[in-house]
Amino acid sequence: MLLSKMAGYFKMNSAKRINEIRNTPGAPVWQRNYYEHVIRNEIDLEETREYIQNNPLKWLEDENHPANIKKS
Repeated sequence: MLLSKMAGYFKMNSAKRINEIRNTPGAPVWQRNYYEHVIRNEIDLEETREYIQNNPLKWLEDENHPANIKKS
């Protein structure tokens, strides 16, 4: 199975479950695309781990956060 198909199935199934739990059927959960990167060495691995650990802390500042989207 292609990585893109696996990612798509994961996103689809997890979004369904998240929306069941939240009682928000059909609400978007994931961004449309994802970034693919091959980790090639220890430095790259450490930088990727740091990104994964610290990135959620930036969510409140993200332009896609619901509180930051300007309503027309």
